[in-house]
Amino acid sequence: MSEPAGRWGTATVVDVEHGGDEQVRLVRLRLEVPDRRRHLPGQHCVVRLRAPDGYTAQRSYSIASDPGDRLVELMVEALPDGEVSGHLHDVAQPGDVVEYRGPIGRWFTWDGETPSLCVAGGTGVVPVVSMLRHARRLDVEDRLRVVVLAQTWDRLPYAEELRAAGAFVALTRENLPGAGPDGGERVAAPPYPDEVAHLAEGVERAYVCGSVGFASWATRLLGELGVRASTVRVEQFGATG
Repeated sequence: MSEPAGRWGTATVVDVEHGGDEQVRLVRLRLEVPDRRRHLPGQHCVVRLRAPDGYTAQRSYSIASDPGDRLVELMVEALPDGEVSGHLHDVAQPGDVVEYRGPIGRWFTWDGETPSLCVAGGTGVVPVVSMLRHARRLDVEDRLRVVVLAQTWDRLPYAEELRAAGAFVALTRENLPGAGPDGGERVAAPPYPDEVAHLAEGVERAYVCGSVGFASWATRLLGELGVRASTVRVEQFGATG
């Protein structure tokens, strides 16, 4: 029987893949968690590092993997002076063991049935990727619509996967080829309401994930699209969304 979510266990790093650019450094980690408790799409976990002298540092990360995946997948942005994120990006390698607790949280989860719209920015796409993978496995992609925003293509985690899944992608610092209304480039700008209004039709729930500033903008966008505030669930993090 798996440990309850509140108990600490261990996880072994199976795979490490780096991405991003010089300013936004990303690392994708695949972890093997013995007797892990299957997560719900949208949940997160806590990773804790322990130094030889007993000093510990921990950080919460959204889970990107589908619940049916045998491994837990995380996408981490290495933050300036980030003890945990910096270690995971610069030092972690296959075979390393970290302390692990999860899955955690039920507020920001998708049941695979409710027609929903997700609006995510930067690494805020991570829990949305879990939802998309869950939808694909269950063959219910039509129940989940996604709008994502990033500065550049290289700084958008899972960019190719998101676009292949039909997500509306908007970049703010470079044009996006093939995303314009005529098949040309989409100008660098946040999504305009009329571009994504059709995605809000018939949704019964909305999810927003990103930085504090992004969450505020995304919530206003959903209001302009006619999405009821009572149906919006928000998960926000520090200033680097």
